[in-house]
Formats: sequence, structure tokens, C-alpha cells
Amino acid sequence: MEFRSKVRTCLWFAKGGHEAAKFYVSLLPDSRIDAVYAHGRPEDPMVVEFTLSSAPMMILTAGPIYEQTPAASISVLTKDQVETDALWSALTADGGRESMCGWLIDRFGVSWQIVPEAPPRLLGLPDAAAAARAQQALMGMKKIDIAALLAAANGN
Repeated sequence: MEFRSKVRTCLWFAKGGHEAAKFYVSLLPDSRIDAVYAHGRPEDPMVVEFTLSSAPMMILTAGPIYEQTPAASISVLTKDQVETDALWSALTADGGRESMCGWLIDRFGVSWQIVPEAPPRLLGLPDAAAAARAQQALMGMKKIDIAALLAAANGN
């Protein structure tokens, strides 16, 4: 087995890793399946290497020994509300569920953070009161709403 990247994130799946990888690469540009190693299991390949928006990833489908945890997540920095909404909708569909502050768990049990570019800038504003208002607004959100954060930072 020849791996294509020296460093990559590996996600452990009990089953369905190839299906998950195909779904993930459909969501973001510059994503693709790089290699599939069935190890005699063509119906549910053991190893899938893929690139997710230029980041090397791997799924190991090796049975129900470990479970996904929010302690490890895929974080995606989005450009705007349109991209945020599209990813959020796709990842929460078919059994995915919302969490808080831009976090969600997809139908495969993998945690994601969908974060527009605006919140880090707003939370780092030199005006501490504006940053605190943005932080307070963010803490009440599930999917991040950029317009609501901007309004909060501006005191509206």
C-alpha cells in the first residue's frame, strides 16, 4: 500500500467509510477520491484516501471499535453566508444534527465546524465591547448567521 501524503487526518468508521468519503468530496471544490484499498471487501473498502479542499484525509473502515467524537472535527472556513448555508444544509441532511456555534454532526457521526470568515475577525475587534457583543450573539447560534453577528457587534 503506497500512501500519497506523509501526513493526513484519519477517521475511523465502523462501516460506510467509502460512502462518506464520496459524500465529503462532493461538497467542496478541490476535493477527490485518491485511492481505495478494499482488502478483500469491495462492498465496504477498508481504506479510502481522499483530498478534501486540498487537505489530505483518510477513512479507515475497521469495525465498531471506536466511535467518532466532537473532540476531533473537520473545520471548514467559508467565504460567506451562501457557502455556509449550503454546507450546513448538506451536512445536516439525512440524519445529521445541529450543535452550537457553527458545530454539527453529519449523518456518519463526524463532527464539523462550519465557520464563515467573519466571526474570527469580529471576535478580534479592537473595540472590546463590540467583540463581546459578537461573542454573546455567537454563543446563542447553531448555524452561524453573519448578518446577526455584524448587527450585534454594531450594537443593533
